[in-house]
Amino acid sequence: MNDRAEVPLRELNQQTSRVLARVAAGETVTITKDGVPIGDIVPRGTPTAPPAYPFRTDPMGDLDVPDLGGPVLDDDEIDATLQGMGEPGTGAAHD
Repeated sequence: MNDRAEVPLRELNQQTSRVLARVAAGETVTITKDGVPIGDIVPRGTPTAPPAYPFRTDPMGDLDVPDLGGPVLDDDEIDATLQGMGEPGTGAAHD
């Protein structure tokens, strides 16, 4: 049996049980939409490649932050200042 196949999204929608039975039998199924691969269904325990991100996730070097003349805060002071920000009921409403 071929261990890799392409299945159109429509077929997955109409015959989900059959497609999943193929996966359960050890086959990797690539789902396509208009002929373009959009995802894979792989048997459980199959090693997968790392995700391909559409944006950079690696460090891009030192961050050059301008000095705006404010106070110099250490990490604990920053954490204390930010504690609770963005939580409902803290007065930081976005109307």
